[in-house]
Amino acid sequence: MKFLDRKQEFSLLTKAILSKNFSFVVLWGRRRIGKSRLLIEWNHQQKGIYWVADESTPFVQRKYFTEALTKKFPGINEVDYPDWKILFRRLTQEIKNQRWEGPLIIDELPYLVSASKELPSVIQNWIDQDLKSLKFTLIIAGSSQTMMQGLALSANSPLYGRATEIIKLSPLAPKYLKEGMHINSPIDQIKAYTLWGGIPRYWELAENYGIEIEKSAYDLLLKPQGILHQEPHRLLLEEKPSAISLKPILDVIGMGAHKTSEIAARLSQSSTSLSKGLHRLQELDLIKREIPFGESEKSGKKSLYKINDPLFRIWFELISGRQGQIAESTQPQLMKLLDSYLPHLISKTWEDLCRKAFLHLPQLQQESWRVPSRYWQGNGPEWDLISTSFDTHSIIIGECKWFTGKATTTLIQKTIQQLIEKGIPPLSQPPFEHIYYYLFIPEIPQEKIKLANNIVLIDAKTVIQSIES
Repeated sequence: MKFLDRKQEFSLLTKAILSKNFSFVVLWGRRRIGKSRLLIEWNHQQKGIYWVADESTPFVQRKYFTEALTKKFPGINEVDYPDWKILFRRLTQEIKNQRWEGPLIIDELPYLVSASKELPSVIQNWIDQDLKSLKFTLIIAGSSQTMMQGLALSANSPLYGRATEIIKLSPLAPKYLKEGMHINSPIDQIKAYTLWGGIPRYWELAENYGIEIEKSAYDLLLKPQGILHQEPHRLLLEEKPSAISLKPILDVIGMGAHKTSEIAARLSQSSTSLSKGLHRLQELDLIKREIPFGESEKSGKKSLYKINDPLFRIWFELISGRQGQIAESTQPQLMKLLDSYLPHLISKTWEDLCRKAFLHLPQLQQESWRVPSRYWQGNGPEWDLISTSFDTHSIIIGECKWFTGKATTTLIQKTIQQLIEKGIPPLSQPPFEHIYYYLFIPEIPQEKIKLANNIVLIDAKTVIQSIES
């Protein structure tokens, strides 16, 4: 698959190499997100040294590293270095002798740290004593989000405060599905994003299926022999330290438990004992914490936890609890199972994408609006999207409706009427001077629909084009 987007990340990396001083870049992102591809593509332009570590002994790792360094420093691999400190000291001499400015890219650093616990301190000393005085660019990267965040952001880490640039790689925006998977229809793009999210590796695997989205889901994910059938298990296991012990939390969220108390009850644990696990799953971007619009971030009782990653969502809601049934089912039976659940999963993805696109909608350019979110209160009604203007004079009430068939004028008008009749959520602020209703639907009918001035229709094409990477 062709290399897509990453313009912002390219710019930040290039900014580092153009600096007149020492640059230390820390880059991370979940597995399959295209981290290594980004570094390789960028390094092709810079002619630096890119090396990816593996799970081996420190001696073998250093041997492989010096083999990569011979590209720039012939003969550096002819010595067996007893530790990383001595190797970096030799490397500093070579850098100074050749006045080399880098970049030196060390990918999958967590593999090195797992084998050599002292390595972060060694790198800290290497930076402070040798590299800081040079015009040189050092880049470290890794897929273990927990370890990489700890190295860069934890005040207890030896490398804390050393990074001149910290880059966390995010999933690709759905608009790139047109180039990546050759899917032109916005509706089909939403369906594909429901399965594969913005993860380039999954796009690459599904690329040849095109708009046969259900077929790609069956072959790659649903059937037991599919290459992605055990993907969530692998990703949790490959984290450093392993996150496989957190799988039960994902299981019960997938079963429909979203409050901390509900999750704890199903796991037979206390709510307080879950905080560390929930926090780590949020750091891994596997779950997200939702609070009603207008509530304080500290509002714990009203928090809901949802699975954030699209592939994890379909796996834990559809596959995890049915693996025995899936193993014994025929292809037609599995396709029927998929067809029964896919509209529900697409609706969830559609809501997420509508809220993500909201602040960038062309219709909002005349006012400044707060970040939208859902609103709910007890057993009362729920709203898919609520946002208020910063001057508190206006409110937007949104409904994200995924119609499985054609959206007729009658159906649209009925949905709008139901949204209006639902009223305004009981927010703790003065009455609004202006109330706007936004209805997000896959496709707007060609026939003209008579709407009041405060009602706006947004289609899938507009949503996709408005989402930024």
